[in-house]
Amino acid sequence: MDVVILSDNKVVNLRPQGLKAEWGFSALIKGKETILFDTGQTGVAFENMLILKEKKPEKIVLSHGHYDHTGGILKFVRAFDLKVYAHPDAFLPRFYKGEYVGIPFRRERIEYYAEVIEHEDPVEVCKGVIALGYVPRKHKPALLSDSYIVRNGVKERDEIRDDQSLVLKTERGLALILGCCHAGLRNTIEYAEEVVGDEVKLVVGGTHLVSMGEREIIETIEWLESKIDLIAPCHCTGLKNEFILKSKLGGKCRIVGVGSSINF
Repeated sequence: MDVVILSDNKVVNLRPQGLKAEWGFSALIKGKETILFDTGQTGVAFENMLILKEKKPEKIVLSHGHYDHTGGILKFVRAFDLKVYAHPDAFLPRFYKGEYVGIPFRRERIEYYAEVIEHEDPVEVCKGVIALGYVPRKHKPALLSDSYIVRNGVKERDEIRDDQSLVLKTERGLALILGCCHAGLRNTIEYAEEVVGDEVKLVVGGTHLVSMGEREIIETIEWLESKIDLIAPCHCTGLKNEFILKSKLGGKCRIVGVGSSINF
């Protein structure tokens, strides 16, 4: 199974020419079916997919409803016949420090082009690929300060309950694909193992270490070191924290970006 990064904060490959970075995340999961996990902030993920000459996706899974993971969705649903999997809260209006940070399009506009499948519990998107739905928070989550959603016309603190990750079953263990991991890295890994009944050995995507203090980061890395075979952090991990991960984990950490392909 291959994971190809289509949208990230950086480009790490010189070829092919023309690949672009942005503040956002999108990854193409290539297995028995081709699944798009998140769509980036703009149309960059779509353009990078064409430059990389990748197969068109058959389904989309949204990690959560922030603009930098959903802003490119219309490019894909207009071009291809797709189903979109998401937690119901992904479509709620949401604000951070007074600015709108939710999906840039009304749900009805997305549904004009694609079938939207809401789920709060884990769902098998295709054979061997599970979208986790709501992730229980036994440990500290990675939330945003001064943020809220609007539910039925009422403001409430945004707990980012829609944050979900994608779990891939492989012969080497579980591969976990993260969007922003607002539910918390440890919470997400432990829940994925509970749901599927196997151990997480590969982690790819946004870990949101950027929200942690230095001590928390070191404790998290020490916990990861004995568990995983490989981590490929990007997006909201933060460049400084990516280098910390690399320095602590060595060969167990791979620096990736737009155009990277991770085989597991």
